[in-house]
Amino acid sequence: MTASTPGPRPRAALAMSPDTAAAVLDTDSLAALAALCDLAPLPALDDLTTPRARAALADVDLLVTGWGCPPLDADVLRAAPRLRAVVHTAGSVRGHVTDACWDRGIEVSSAAAANAVPVAEYTLAMILLTGKRVLDSAREYRASRTEPDWLRTPRTVGNHHRTVGILSASLIGRRVIDLLRPHDVEVLLHDPFVDDGGARELGVERVGPAELFRRSDTVSVHTPLLPETRGLVGRELIDAMRPDAVLINTARGAVLDQEALTDALLAGRIRAVLDVTDPDVLPSSHPLWQCDNVLLTPHLAGSQGNEWRRLADLALAEIARWASGEGFLHPVRRERLAYLA
Repeated sequence: MTASTPGPRPRAALAMSPDTAAAVLDTDSLAALAALCDLAPLPALDDLTTPRARAALADVDLLVTGWGCPPLDADVLRAAPRLRAVVHTAGSVRGHVTDACWDRGIEVSSAAAANAVPVAEYTLAMILLTGKRVLDSAREYRASRTEPDWLRTPRTVGNHHRTVGILSASLIGRRVIDLLRPHDVEVLLHDPFVDDGGARELGVERVGPAELFRRSDTVSVHTPLLPETRGLVGRELIDAMRPDAVLINTARGAVLDQEALTDALLAGRIRAVLDVTDPDVLPSSHPLWQCDNVLLTPHLAGSQGNEWRRLADLALAEIARWASGEGFLHPVRRERLAYLA
């Protein structure tokens, strides 16, 4: 795929939910975008079949997409004969960039690199907090309201020489590995696309999945959800985990066998930090809501609040490069989708 050549100011439109546009693209970001492109009138397009949307699509060169963007299927592309590029203001493009886009040779960029930052930060924080048993100790302290006997702390508590297993060297997985470097931990990696040389470059030990789960004090899942990875972390791997080991999932809930994980947690064998589950919100009667061995968070590891500005800034930088003919710094390639969590 070649870089675009400079030409007239590109015509752009926002394709995302209006709520997404309001959250991710503040006044300054919209002004910067309008300085780069002729921007179709707001609000953002969240239905690409309406007369207003079809009028915008008719002469659009660039779509700036975000959460809530409808699929860019063959019908949409027929209505957008000039469309040459898609810049996504979030991470994965699987929900809206279809085979029709790839077949037509539309250039695609994503802010996945920016979104990886808070996910990796969340993961590092949880690795360190669970290693120190901060959340458990805080709960027990609130209940007892007395000073514990520090000298009786089990030797399993702490982060000195802790073994952390990373499942998948995805964009986020690699960033977690980078953030772990200053800490006194051993890092194991399982990723079928990383060979021994690649593992050495990352500074990790490459192992098989069974060994990763058996040896790690903490396993952090960063595997993209694909047909072949659904249920990848099954009962056998979960049962192989060390007693009191921690499983952290910030990828997709369906990568894990939810029933097997629930059984292990309710039995008190392991602990978990789950920012995603399967389904995304567990039923209100699900036993994990009352389980002290698990911390459930509402898919908050990704960009939120002031972190949205990082997404907008990366997208704007990509649009500026593309509009000047330089090409994207963060292109998404069809053949690389399996590597992106």
